[in-house]
Amino acid sequence: MLAIINLGIIFRVISRNMYILAVSLALCMGVALIFHESVVPFLMSGLVAGAIGLLAQVMKRKQEEELPFQGKEAYLIVTISWLLLSLVGALPYLISGAIPGFVDALFESVSGFTTTGSSILTDIEVLPKSILFWRSLTHWIGGIGIIVLVIIVMPRLQIGGHHLFTLESSMQEKIKPKIKSVGKSLLKIYVGLTVAEIGFLLLGGMNLYESVCHAFGTVATGGFSPLNSSIAGYSPYIQYVIMVFMLLAGTNFIVHYYLLRRDFKRVGANEELKFYLFMVFVIGTLITWVLFRKTGLGLEAAFREAFFQVISIITCTGFASADYMQWPVFGWTLLFISMFLGGSTGSTAGGIKMGRHLAVYKNLKRYVAQLASPNAVLPLRINGNLVSDSANRSILTFVWLYFVVFAIGSLVMVILGVDGASASSSVATCMAGIGPGIGKVGPAHNFSHLPDAGKLVLSFIMLVGRLEIYTIVILFTRNFWRK
Repeated sequence: MLAIINLGIIFRVISRNMYILAVSLALCMGVALIFHESVVPFLMSGLVAGAIGLLAQVMKRKQEEELPFQGKEAYLIVTISWLLLSLVGALPYLISGAIPGFVDALFESVSGFTTTGSSILTDIEVLPKSILFWRSLTHWIGGIGIIVLVIIVMPRLQIGGHHLFTLESSMQEKIKPKIKSVGKSLLKIYVGLTVAEIGFLLLGGMNLYESVCHAFGTVATGGFSPLNSSIAGYSPYIQYVIMVFMLLAGTNFIVHYYLLRRDFKRVGANEELKFYLFMVFVIGTLITWVLFRKTGLGLEAAFREAFFQVISIITCTGFASADYMQWPVFGWTLLFISMFLGGSTGSTAGGIKMGRHLAVYKNLKRYVAQLASPNAVLPLRINGNLVSDSANRSILTFVWLYFVVFAIGSLVMVILGVDGASASSSVATCMAGIGPGIGKVGPAHNFSHLPDAGKLVLSFIMLVGRLEIYTIVILFTRNFWRK
């Protein structure tokens, strides 16, 4: 028997999302007017978004009664919302002629909303500034969506053990009756980080337009830049500012929430935060040493170049301050491995996430301890909370499933005619939401040369990775559609 789906709430959320998208497109019309560019692409796209929103609102009203909100609706809402955002988001590229091909436009749009940052554009700077502003704005919109998804929606569904890392038990109790107030606090933090970064970039001499675009890409850990050279052409000050804000964006937003409330005890007790900073420090230090010893860079330049790229890759932002494919093999190989780390859970970063790696490490540590003492009872704790067996299995299964999807995606890309290095790194970087990869999809290249079928596969991979695998995979199971 087919499952009873609450269509009313699905249409309601889709309607609101489309209205938000229409307002965002209207904002781009203002940017187009400032730079004396055509407003038609955004006007037409906004009308389409508004029409879909209106249609969804009408369909919602036709539902005679609203059934209780369940997990199945959440999975559908999340998946349908990102698909619709990506499809409508591709229209400005197509209508303006900036990206004439549908597959390319869709790829760029999916990359934006999933905060991936991979691009098919060969010459970014020839595009209208309003189109590039829209391109960066898709990051920022997608980042807000991810914060809501991983901090409010997923913990309530207990997807992949999110409730362990995004929220402590006390925080979960606060969110249930106060979703709106907590959501507002998180939005204030998100906007506050964006405004703060814009201010610091302006102080460094970056113009307002570029400051806004780069702030959108940083706080959302997206990585789209309005310049071909990304961050490479800017001063060391600008690079340090972006470096710091990438690190902050890759931090669990609940940590920011506690910092805002001056609850430093909870911040200090967060094991994932410590693990995250430790991994950045260790990998950054190793690559600094390699660049200093092997490339002739001075210590400060080696430190800045190494830590910028390490933070950019681990937080899945994807900004480039240098072509790391020109580094010694050990350096860029370590970066490739870092693509599988990810930032903190509850941040805008993608990837497996530090929380899950921490859980895997603690499982290995516990297993070794039990080999020495078979009868010992060794509970697994993270952030001081006891991890249940079901939650632990969910986390370990997610990590296993992540690599299975990576392997299948890489194989499909090879079958489509992409070389092995580019196939594996393109899947790794798209799945983690990073942007540039290794080989022919590295920081000095792009994804334009890939076949259309490959771009569609990678677009799907971006959505799967960004929506935490389970959200989409579960839709393909028979049990999901049963009552």
